[in-house]
Amino acid sequence: MRLDPETGWLEGVRRVPSPNCDERPPGSDIDLLVVHNISLPPGEFGGPYVDALFTNSLDPAEHAYFREIQELRVSAHVLIGRDGEVIQYVSFRDRAWHAGQSCFDGREQCNDFSIGIELEGSDDVAFEPLQYERLGEIIALLRGVWPRITPERIVGHSDIAPGRKTDPGPAFDWQRLRALLRGA
Repeated sequence: MRLDPETGWLEGVRRVPSPNCDERPPGSDIDLLVVHNISLPPGEFGGPYVDALFTNSLDPAEHAYFREIQELRVSAHVLIGRDGEVIQYVSFRDRAWHAGQSCFDGREQCNDFSIGIELEGSDDVAFEPLQYERLGEIIALLRGVWPRITPERIVGHSDIAPGRKTDPGPAFDWQRLRALLRGA
């Protein structure tokens, strides 16, 4: 896996371009990374549903929960599957719509200055070792281009939207990620 710093796209991963993105505001410096988790339907892994959600093609007839979220227009830059597969939806240079109403270090609208990475999982199910490895690899690549993404600026969705979001949840092993980052 390699990151093209000019385009903001990873090479050697599957790409599923999402329409749910736009240009970052002028002068936005990328200096925050937000870790999320996602499973569709909730608690179920595998299948095409995250791709469908991020490309606005989720069929509400396939599951009752999909009817609740069919109007959402969201994306992330990257999804790391439970098997370690990396899928990129939005160039890191563009603004993905992952954070929603959010605030970090006194700055609102975190989508403007952050990168959003989804891990296939849920708050209370342990993540796979390969997911941590891939996350560490991607963070190392990102920090090579955006060095202001320091370990202190790698946070969970719950940190930037407390009370509204809980991911990546208590099953996410922050110590494991920090150890990987120190080893990089």
